[in-house]
Amino acid sequence: MTRQAAVFLDRDGTVIVDAGYPSDPAQVQLLPSAAAGLARLKQAGFKLVLISNQSGIGRGLVSPADAERVHDRLVDDLAAAGVTLDGAYYCPHAPADACACRKPSPELIFRAARELEIDPARSFMVGDRESDLEAGRRAGCRTILFGDAQPAGLVPDHVAASWDDVCDFVERVRHTAAA
Repeated sequence: MTRQAAVFLDRDGTVIVDAGYPSDPAQVQLLPSAAAGLARLKQAGFKLVLISNQSGIGRGLVSPADAERVHDRLVDDLAAAGVTLDGAYYCPHAPADACACRKPSPELIFRAARELEIDPARSFMVGDRESDLEAGRRAGCRTILFGDAQPAGLVPDHVAASWDDVCDFVERVRHTAAA
């Protein structure tokens, strides 16, 4: 079976407004045009997979039940816009836990690739932090920095100011690779 291409997505600051450590579903607010951009990527045949550090759980700031309700609200908001995620992988650990799944580790991307039959080399990682870019790069994905923050060290394959810009870059790379 041919492994598919995916767009791996950071959550906070990339798909939803970064509310710190959201524990209440009411804090979930999709970023402008995120749903439309994700729908465009899905329509283009990409799997959509959330890869997110949620250290608020490990720090005791967010309960696992609250984190699940926040995730459910995100899923519901995307569904209302006609978008479904193919998977969601969260690292619940605090940085001091030294776990294997916290970005910049690519472990969650590798796990999703195995479980969802994704080819990381044909895929993209979109995030607003250097740890997102590093995880994507280490997994073999192309990387897209979302927003205006410039990473100190790692240079992304693309910097996108909007979801239209993300989609345009992904489609351009796909077209170039197919040619």
